[in-house]
Amino acid sequence: MADNKDRFVNQIADINTDYTKWYTDVCLKSELCDYGPVKGTMVFRPYGYAIWELIQAEADKRFKAHGVKNAYFPMLIPQAFLMREAEHVEGFAPEVATVTHVGDTELSEKLVLRPTSETIIGNMYSKWISSYRDLPLKLNQWANVVRWEKTTRPFLRTSEFLWQEGHTAFATAEEAEADAMEMLGVYEEIAKDVLSLPVLTGRKSEKEKFAGAVATFGMEAMMKDGKSLQSGTTHYLGENFAKAFDIKFLDKDGTHKYAYQASWGISTRLIGAIIMAHGDERGLCLPPVVAPVQAVVVPIGAGKNPAVAEKAEAVYSALKNAGVRVELDDRDLSPGFKFNHHELRGVPVRVELGGRDLEAGVVTVCRRDSGEKTAFKIDGCETAIKSLLVEIADNMYKKASEFNASHIVAVKTMDEMEKALDGGNFTDAYWCGDRACEDKIKQAYAATSRVFHADQSHVGEHKCVCCGKKAKHRIYFARAY
Repeated sequence: MADNKDRFVNQIADINTDYTKWYTDVCLKSELCDYGPVKGTMVFRPYGYAIWELIQAEADKRFKAHGVKNAYFPMLIPQAFLMREAEHVEGFAPEVATVTHVGDTELSEKLVLRPTSETIIGNMYSKWISSYRDLPLKLNQWANVVRWEKTTRPFLRTSEFLWQEGHTAFATAEEAEADAMEMLGVYEEIAKDVLSLPVLTGRKSEKEKFAGAVATFGMEAMMKDGKSLQSGTTHYLGENFAKAFDIKFLDKDGTHKYAYQASWGISTRLIGAIIMAHGDERGLCLPPVVAPVQAVVVPIGAGKNPAVAEKAEAVYSALKNAGVRVELDDRDLSPGFKFNHHELRGVPVRVELGGRDLEAGVVTVCRRDSGEKTAFKIDGCETAIKSLLVEIADNMYKKASEFNASHIVAVKTMDEMEKALDGGNFTDAYWCGDRACEDKIKQAYAATSRVFHADQSHVGEHKCVCCGKKAKHRIYFARAY
């Protein structure tokens, strides 16, 4: 048993000494994904895709509660569309994959593989919107996106990834900006209630905003190495794309006006966030809401004791009938091997049942988040385990929140910033708002501005962390993925 256990544990690198390899090992060896044949691509294995499906389901019902409907738009976009919004094309040009030929025939018009859909959706909105009665229009699509990244890592940055992109149009600027803020709140709710993930939300700097937007709002999650992972963004687009694609409507006052728009998206990056915010030396630690397997029943000594096998099957059935996503692991392998297998895959609850448990009329339940073991009576254990799953989700959020709070450091000087960043922290700083200072911080410490702090009071009483001039903003700087 010890040999099996040791062999399994040693499959992943030490999280404390080689975080990068630990992350890759967890992705591959917990069977979330594998590398695709084209450099920079990845294949979602069933376990990883199941997590995405659960995230999708939770997000989709929230979008629909906000009046959003799903649609789908082509991934082939005329290259000319991207040229219509100058800032947009400049922002995406380095990552755009272009289709020039079909067979041996050169296309008369070059096409691009969807890097994002503002342009093609803008083209369609110009056909569909003609009156104030057509507004607001709130559509979302679940789709793939191609951005030719130079440096890739599973889930975090790949040449093709999966996401949702919402695109909304309104009669007024106030409605469009409110939509961007409203959806940022929805994303924050998903992070907390679905992923057990505390996040920082707020407006992005001009340098960090989406190409073509008037304003971008971000959701930043702290990983266990102290780096930030941008985990969702919303954008107030103003009239920029409406003017580029002639999205006009006849208003109530009889005049033609341009529509105001917002867009917003989250992606499979969220799986990377789960791995790095909750994972540990044993591998994944999945939030129960998005765990494909919420509980695994492991019979011990069932080969010699048929009553154990029978009762394990009954416990499995009770859990399944109670709505728990459950597996029965009755493979002919040692218990130690099975325990480590399911710990690596982040299964929130392990239910052990052996001869002694059977005699006592209990199951031994082990929590993945804390390792704590508790004995529950076999009869009615499904109710206790469902309650435990809620407790685990809450505890994971609490642990991550405590980690975040202890790794955000207020800094007043560049030296303090350097020390805090090197210590694996976010920095809470005051900034004059000048791009030159933002660039200097990035060049000196490989750190970027993430989002403005929620509290902007008393900013004028402070000095810029970089140049010492009067501050205009309070903002987080961090190294980021």
